[in-house]
Amino acid sequence: MENPFDPGYWTEHELSTFGFAKVGSNVRVAKNCTIIGLANISFGDNVRVDGSTVMSASTGHIRIGSYVHIGGMSFLAGGGGIELADFSGLSQGVRIYSASDDYSGNALTNPTVPKHLLNVKVAQVSLGRHVVVGSGSVILPGCSIGEGSSVGALSLVTKSLSPWGIYFGAPAKRLRERSQQLLQLEMRLDSST
Repeated sequence: MENPFDPGYWTEHELSTFGFAKVGSNVRVAKNCTIIGLANISFGDNVRVDGSTVMSASTGHIRIGSYVHIGGMSFLAGGGGIELADFSGLSQGVRIYSASDDYSGNALTNPTVPKHLLNVKVAQVSLGRHVVVGSGSVILPGCSIGEGSSVGALSLVTKSLSPWGIYFGAPAKRLRERSQQLLQLEMRLDSST
């Protein structure tokens, strides 16, 4: 009998039959994820997506590089496009929105309303190489997070962030520089394969 509390992971062999745009090697996606728009979603190599994550790309796209981890209960809304570069990662419960309603009161909101009465901001979100985003953080449409930056837990990213910084808060503000030592570790990884 299978354990009902451990649904397990789909492997790259199984995933490659489902209709994704691309599935690299050593890709695992939890079986209890909700994934919409498979043809607009691609995975590099060595990717793991943990349980109860939602990835929605019925329009737009979600492109995930290699050596990427997406923590459980994350939400990726790819209507404007989401790019996660190699070695980037999302901790549990991160929300990335590449499309968002206008909350000013100058337009109606929600997908049940006719489009001509909405004012939806649609803009790609990009995370550079070695970007890590802490638990419960939210990233809004049009934001790019520069290579090597880290975003602390429960932060709100409302604008693009420069490379190699440590950011925290709502809105996220740069606290200090982040070490680039991990680039040396990446070279060791490349030489060990």
